[in-house]
Amino acid sequence: MTVRKMEFRMERAGLIQEGDRALLKEDSISTMAGVMYYYTIKDAVAMSNNTKNRLNNLEGVVSAIEAKESYWTVTVDIEES
Repeated sequence: MTVRKMEFRMERAGLIQEGDRALLKEDSISTMAGVMYYYTIKDAVAMSNNTKNRLNNLEGVVSAIEAKESYWTVTVDIEES
């Protein structure tokens, strides 16, 4: 089993904490480059960038939260088989 680290952008502080379980929602969009996937930590806590690599598991654990100038980067560890 491998762990995939995925970053999410959070616009408001305190919506999730390190160590919390994160349930993810998958969405997709068709682009000129092909199908892209993006993920949201439920319920609208934070959103990932677009990726071509689809997740096998829609659940993870928050391993880090880093404050930026006007947003927070949330890192979620997701176990994949």
